[in-house]
Formats: sequence, C-alpha cells, structure tokens
Amino acid sequence: MPSSSPPKSPERAGVVISPTNNEEHVEVDVPEQEEDGDSAYEDDGLSSASTSLKSSVLRYEWKHGRRYHAYQAGKYNFPNDEREQDRLDMIHHVFYRCLHDRLFLAPVNPDEGLRVLDIGTGTGMWAIHLGDEYPKTAEIIGNDLSPIQPTWCPPNVRFIVDDVELDWAEPQPYDLVHCRYMAGAIKDWPRLIQQMYDNLKPGGWIELQESANTLYSQDGTLAEDNHMVKMMEGLMEACDKIGRTMDPAPNFEMWVQGAGFVNVKVQTFKLPVGSWPKDPRLKEIGTLLGVNFTEGVEAFTAALFADVLGWKKEEIAVLNAGVRSAVKKGDAHALFDFIVVTGQKPE
Repeated sequence: MPSSSPPKSPERAGVVISPTNNEEHVEVDVPEQEEDGDSAYEDDGLSSASTSLKSSVLRYEWKHGRRYHAYQAGKYNFPNDEREQDRLDMIHHVFYRCLHDRLFLAPVNPDEGLRVLDIGTGTGMWAIHLGDEYPKTAEIIGNDLSPIQPTWCPPNVRFIVDDVELDWAEPQPYDLVHCRYMAGAIKDWPRLIQQMYDNLKPGGWIELQESANTLYSQDGTLAEDNHMVKMMEGLMEACDKIGRTMDPAPNFEMWVQGAGFVNVKVQTFKLPVGSWPKDPRLKEIGTLLGVNFTEGVEAFTAALFADVLGWKKEEIAVLNAGVRSAVKKGDAHALFDFIVVTGQKPE
C-alpha cells in the first residue's frame, strides 16, 4: 500500500473544492404503522509484494469463530468468510446507490480507454461492475490480501493477491486508481497516496471513497450512550492503538494535495442507518446499512475488541446485542457522511 519514496512536492495548480452537502437535511419518514423492521489471477504480481495463488496464500486463520486472511496476517482485522463476503457485496450496492448509481466520480472517459487499479478490491464487485459496463475499453486490475474474488469475471478484469503497503513495481501506469472502504486497513495513508501518484499516468486520476466514521443525527435523536455510537468509538480506539486509523476520510483532501495532485475535489453524501428516511433512495440505503449493523456487528467487534481492547467475550456480546437492538428500535436517526475525494496528476 504505501511507498518507500519520499513525498514529492511538485508545484500545485489551483485546488478545486466543490461545495459539500453536509448541511443537506435528510427528512424522516413517519409511517402510519410500525415497519418490520472467469476470474484471472495473475501469477506475476503487479508489485514486488504480489503473491500468486499458492497454498500459503490459500491458507486461512480461524479465530473468534470466523475466518481471516493468513497472508500478511493481522494487517486486516475483519473476517473474509462467506458471511463477510455477502456483507461486502451488499455494501458495494449501498455505495453505488449513494453515488446515484455511479461507480466513480473522477472525470475520466472509459470509452476512450482506461487502465484502472482497484486497491483493496475485496470481493471484486466494484471491478467486475466496471468491467461489465465497459467491456471493450476498460482494463481493471484488483488487488487484495485475500483471494476471495469469484472464479468467474469479465475478461477485462484481473485479480492479484497483493499487499499494497509494500513497495510497488508496476509494469505500466494507470489512468485511474480507485480506493474504497479501506478504513482500519492502512498504516500510512500519505505513503499509499504517494504511490498512487507515482504510478498514475500524467493527467491520471485518483479517487478515494470512505465514510467519515463518526455517527451523528440532524435532529438530536442519536444519544451518546447509543450502542451504535459506542461500537464506532470502540472501533476507532482499537484501530488507533494498532496504528491503522478507522477514520481517514477527513484527512483525504490534505493528503491528496500533499502528494502533488491538482484539481482536487471533495464531495460529500449522506449514509443513513435504518429505514427512517423519507426519500426512497436513502430509505433503501438506510435499510441495508441497518442490516449491515445487525448482521455485521460480530465481524466488526470480534478481533478488535477482544484482541486489541481486551474486552471479555461476554462484554462484546452485550455490546453487539445493544447495537442490534438500537437498529431495530429505529428511533435514532443516525447518519454517516460519505466522502469522495478526486485529484489529478499534473499533465
């Protein structure tokens, strides 16, 4: 992920900051009655750290009743089993709907040919979706610590097992480097962003997509003692202890500018938790994020709360139950801000 080369400091052209919609108010829906509540893995990796699908990569680590990656074990503290893969596929749809059915916001034109790197591709859904939309003009490479991508994919999509926090040795530069949902997984974000810069074509684009992981409400319904808030605070504390921040998004703009990118643009969207929004698109997003919390809370808390914060199994179970209860109750109109930062490498 990060590179060993020191940050470059080319002269920055004008930095463009778009107005964010942080102040946009999400209306609450008040219902009349209560609601129920062919994958091609490359043997030759893209970086010096890339690893082919050998037995050492396919071995997994089991703990807390869940399966975790074994290659570079401990760098990613969330499971990679089928339950987690289903959750990640759902989150892909959430982010796609959040961006009004768009995969990216960078002003690139895939119809003119596009070479793309998807960092931390996970189940590969973003890469596959992009490959399906542009089968003849886009070439997409996705990397991840876990070989959990499908055994089928569009012919213009390839996956590798790779640790992008090691030095890169890319065979050719990219038009777009995309990185999404990597909070808690990166030790040195400025170094990673510098490597993105170094491996883009002149005029190429970076796009970072991540939620700002402090929950809030616009109507005062989210109390400080809400278990959803407690869970997020615990996750951020644990990730800070291991040096992999759970809340990188507020610093993206600064880091992208510091790497030398120009035409930097920040866009902010709303991610509600629960089916309370009035707007149909936001209600869909919120309903799925409610499922994400109720069914994913065990994956969020298992390793970090037990192994890093030292919580007992019973304490974690009480927290998880509280999170599920808070989502099901639905009286807290919780929101995340979803931040998208794009920037261009100077021509």
